[in-house]
Amino acid sequence: MRPEPGPRVVLAHGFTQTARSWSHFERLLAERRAGVETVAVDLPGHGDADVDATLDLAGSAAHLVDTGGSGVYLGYSMGGRVALHAALAFPDRVRALVLIGATAGIDDPDDRATRRTADERLAARIEEIGVEAFLQEWLRNPLFAGLSPEAANLHDRLRNTAEGLAASLRSTGTGTQQPLWDRLAEIDIPVLVLAGEHDAKFLALGERLAATIRSATFVVVPDAGHTVHLEQPVTTADIVADWLAAFARGQTPDEPNSVDAYPIHGVRQGSDP
Repeated sequence: MRPEPGPRVVLAHGFTQTARSWSHFERLLAERRAGVETVAVDLPGHGDADVDATLDLAGSAAHLVDTGGSGVYLGYSMGGRVALHAALAFPDRVRALVLIGATAGIDDPDDRATRRTADERLAARIEEIGVEAFLQEWLRNPLFAGLSPEAANLHDRLRNTAEGLAASLRSTGTGTQQPLWDRLAEIDIPVLVLAGEHDAKFLALGERLAATIRSATFVVVPDAGHTVHLEQPVTTADIVADWLAAFARGQTPDEPNSVDAYPIHGVRQGSDP
């Protein structure tokens, strides 16, 4: 008997990455979820994206959905914010959502303005020193301390341009994002939120997302920082594959904000990391 086809999973990468950043994770997911179809998308300003690099988050979400079609949307960091916008704007296309190291925005207007200023300085820095030098600085960020050189895949990130990355920061940086926290109750699809146990900032944000979104599950990935799918790709693929299997069976949580609807062995889950 041929295995039942898995769902289409549309993958949205983080800042300075490209669609190719998902290659290893795609292989692992395919090994665990027979028949799964993955579609990795280059977001504006990155990789081979043939759209305006200055598209904002709403425009980036439209590009993501136009390219990915109907399916489960999985986004990491910047890609998570784009996927979140897609879920709100295109509920008929986004059937379920997986968010890795994501946020619904910065609440405080002053903090948001401060972040916009920081993003503008970063964009100017990219234009000043070029992509290669910038990436050397970027990957020294403590956020990526758990990322090995191999997993960082610098060679692929170097395909990006200074103009594209700078435009992306100015158009889709966290400082530009109007907070979505008050709209999260509109999301009425299964949602999986992942954060690494060493990523304190996004552990808190992940807990908040899962506590606010209906039918959300929050999972903490052990021994991982911000980039759980690169630092712990096998564990992350296991988590996502198990969750996809439950989604395909229609086993969505009976109560909102579930932390135990999808038991995943060997992984701590719940709101208290």
